[in-house]
Amino acid sequence: MAPKFFNTLTRTLEEFKPINGNSVGMYTCGPTVYGPAHIGNFRAYVFEDILRRYLKYKGYSVKQVMNLTDIDDKTIRDSQAAGISLDEHTKKFKDQFFKDIDRLNIERAELYPEATKHIPEMVILVQKLLDNGHAYYSGGSFYFKISTFPKYGALFHMDIESLKAGARIDNDEYEKETASDFAIWKGWSERDGDVYWETELGKGRPGWHIECSAMSMKYLGEHFDIHTGGVDNIFPHHENEIAQSEGATGKKFVNYWLHNAHLLVENRKMARRDNNFYTLEDLVKMGHNPVAVRYLLLSTHYRQQLNFTFEGLEGAKNAITRLRDFKLNVESAKIGPESSAVKDSIEKAVTEFEAGLDDDLNISPTLASVFDFVREINAIVAEQGLSESNKKKVIDTLKRFDSVLGVIYATEDQIDERVEKLINERIAAKKIRDFKKADQIRADLLSEGIILEDTATGTVWKRKL
Repeated sequence: MAPKFFNTLTRTLEEFKPINGNSVGMYTCGPTVYGPAHIGNFRAYVFEDILRRYLKYKGYSVKQVMNLTDIDDKTIRDSQAAGISLDEHTKKFKDQFFKDIDRLNIERAELYPEATKHIPEMVILVQKLLDNGHAYYSGGSFYFKISTFPKYGALFHMDIESLKAGARIDNDEYEKETASDFAIWKGWSERDGDVYWETELGKGRPGWHIECSAMSMKYLGEHFDIHTGGVDNIFPHHENEIAQSEGATGKKFVNYWLHNAHLLVENRKMARRDNNFYTLEDLVKMGHNPVAVRYLLLSTHYRQQLNFTFEGLEGAKNAITRLRDFKLNVESAKIGPESSAVKDSIEKAVTEFEAGLDDDLNISPTLASVFDFVREINAIVAEQGLSESNKKKVIDTLKRFDSVLGVIYATEDQIDERVEKLINERIAAKKIRDFKKADQIRADLLSEGIILEDTATGTVWKRKL
């Protein structure tokens, strides 16, 4: 059964049908690297990761492209304020972004094109728009003329005539009430300093919107399957992408547009002035595990507003602990008889898990199916144990679920030789019934965030979330 996704363009739930067999081309709007990404950004990246992982779970091969916007109004402004080059300014935030997505167990995309490395492709695209009558030159810059593209506004579902009209817009970002011709190539001005390229279009730099059109089509073709982003990208950014891309090629740009809703923090819009603006690094320094942050970000349907709370973060830690304890419980279960109840529980859980995600990545029933599975199998383990065959099937099912969720088998820092030595000393102390020493070692390791559990198959360790 093919999954169904809510297409922003049509405002309907549509069965997913890739253009080329089982191969999926997916473009995701990545970070603008003028500063570290915040948890609102990562709400989008985690949603896109769940989408990517579930497509792979369903047997599709995925080619994901996520851009890095390293040239726009904000990166130029902030690099000049810092008195450093654009490359030097953006590099540290690119590095931080990759560190953060790894900590959140977000799978790496196949490609991360940087805007500054694709200027020739953008110049060619502007020239095509000029040749096709969709662009014009004025005041040293080039603009897309929206009156030449009758479908403009289809993604945002707006009536252009009813909006406040303006002649031209030079800024990369602007309000939804302004439907105006927008800059696709900006002629150099003093505010740009040393940030410019000498091209056939003259001395200047690209507008933000043209960047994604050029890079997505370079790596995915002129017509591809899925484009994602936050709802704030719908207009003007994605609307402008459609106009530019289809204006240049005459082809449909993207089949499915998926957008995630905003994130609140403790029921308020995230803002530095309200002291509720958090990066992942902020949360890690406060002692929170990134995998718990991941769980909280994925636990609300992507099209619903997510309220990020610290109480919710504690709940996420408890949920992951329950899942990881279940894994250990199954692995260390006593050997019992073959059970048809295990098979029935697996089949039910898989059916419900897939039904939830097939329905526009509906995560609530999906997670409910996993925890129902945990409860049912734990009851069987407690009553009669598991046969080796049943044990393997349960673990394989858990791994399949986590290939999408990414919270149970997420890589944790391994223990060092010192900790391993202490664990062995505790095992030895227990054998000679020196329980005082054994308890002391256990308490010392717990203070370092390492939990020891004695199971039927031996002592196991896990990190405290």
